[in-house]
Amino acid sequence: MKKLLLAGAAVSLLSVPGPALAADMPVKPPWAPAPTFSWTSCFLGAHIGGSWAHKDFTDPVALVQDSFLGQVTTGINTVRTSPSGLVIGGQMGCDYQFGYTNWVLGAEGSASGANLRGNTNVGLPLGNRDDFATVTAKTDFLPSATVRLGYAVNNWLLFVRGGAAWAGDKYSVTGAFLSTAYDFEGLDNRFGWTGGGGVEWAFADYWSARLQYDYYQLGHRGALMSDSINGLSGVLNVNQSVQTVMLGVNFHMWAGQ
Repeated sequence: MKKLLLAGAAVSLLSVPGPALAADMPVKPPWAPAPTFSWTSCFLGAHIGGSWAHKDFTDPVALVQDSFLGQVTTGINTVRTSPSGLVIGGQMGCDYQFGYTNWVLGAEGSASGANLRGNTNVGLPLGNRDDFATVTAKTDFLPSATVRLGYAVNNWLLFVRGGAAWAGDKYSVTGAFLSTAYDFEGLDNRFGWTGGGGVEWAFADYWSARLQYDYYQLGHRGALMSDSINGLSGVLNVNQSVQTVMLGVNFHMWAGQ
């Protein structure tokens, strides 16, 4: 009797349709971890942010007084302006992620248009009682060529960067001296270096967003200043540095997941 019962149970199991057996088997989860973003690619993007600078002028007092009266100014007077404003521009470059490691090496060219502006007033001791000079500094162009080293964590890239930088500046010293108006103007395109860092997030197959800080050291040099009103000229020495914080977005041409 026992043998008959066992045989019947076996036949019953074998007769169960295939889908019913499959339903009792473990089911693979419908989700899977997203693949890691590859940073090996060339990219093109845009950025926008804020910037501030320190520009030390030596010596605007002597520029005005000595241009009118000859070598009469004694001592050295340094005047600081602190321009600030908006920067907006674009960048392009290439990155290479070493094999299956997290290290990324890249190169980038960037150019920013800027509207940094600041001014400071300084007295003219050899002039009339109310004579003063207004020293104005403007920066309207900030290009750079840099390399960067990054460490990738999933879709995030932490990086540092550094390289060559330039700045396009305009300076003016305006006012009145001994009841005579003057307007000294000068242009300065100078070379320096930049360094900084930031974080970049790949939020889609070919797109990333970045937050970046940069420091520009543009050194000390003279700028020729010309007064078109009185036909005068002189050299104004300027030492300057610039800092920027920017948000950017990049399209990666053949990267992705």
